[in-house]
Amino acid sequence: MTDRTILSIGGADRVSFLQGLITNDVEKATGGIIYAALLTPQGKYIADFFVIGQEDRLLIDVAKSHAPTLAQRLMMYRLRAAVTIEETTLIVSRGTGPAPENALQDPRHPDLGWRTYSETDVSDATDWDSLRVAHVIPETGIELTPETYILEARFEQLNGVDFKKGCYVGQEIIARMKHKTTLRKGLAQVRIDGAAPIGTEIVNADGKTVGTLFTQSGGYALAYLRFDRAIGPLTAATAKITP
Repeated sequence: MTDRTILSIGGADRVSFLQGLITNDVEKATGGIIYAALLTPQGKYIADFFVIGQEDRLLIDVAKSHAPTLAQRLMMYRLRAAVTIEETTLIVSRGTGPAPENALQDPRHPDLGWRTYSETDVSDATDWDSLRVAHVIPETGIELTPETYILEARFEQLNGVDFKKGCYVGQEIIARMKHKTTLRKGLAQVRIDGAAPIGTEIVNADGKTVGTLFTQSGGYALAYLRFDRAIGPLTAATAKITP
């Protein structure tokens, strides 16, 4: 997977440093892998990534497009912590067939298979868009954008947020959304008859926008919907949409 970057977080304070910043419990990555995000103080998405706990470092598996921003933010928060942040030459492999040695189960959903980190790409030919649509899995830069609130993107269902770990950047907003409100919009699977470009607005019979269309595969698609308005006949350009 050449579209991923692996950062190495070293130093004596690496766990406590990351623990105070990201949405998931870093302790759970010890000898394994977790899914998490870094947010703005206003609770909006900056980057999503995997954290892998190794003996003397933490690896961060992040989309190449978002790696510079993530590294810059981590450096900004480092202050006097005993932490090093470096880019590695490791390659991410993933697949759903027989898992190679040292593979880690994708923590978001059992059907998303395994991930490994080495100098060689051993990925298989899985149709990832089909799997993402089937299990409503958002993708960096497509369904996950700077305007995203992670609970609307199903981070709780994807094991990407821990509500008991304590404070992190944006935690107050996420906790309020969890405990004091009912989500009125979010990512969902829809049926689609036809096709339309990613980002096409979904409108109802009155021509009012009720959502946005994203990844499409096999007659289904991912869409952000305003749940209380996404009723009746819906369209995205010439495509017919059924929630």
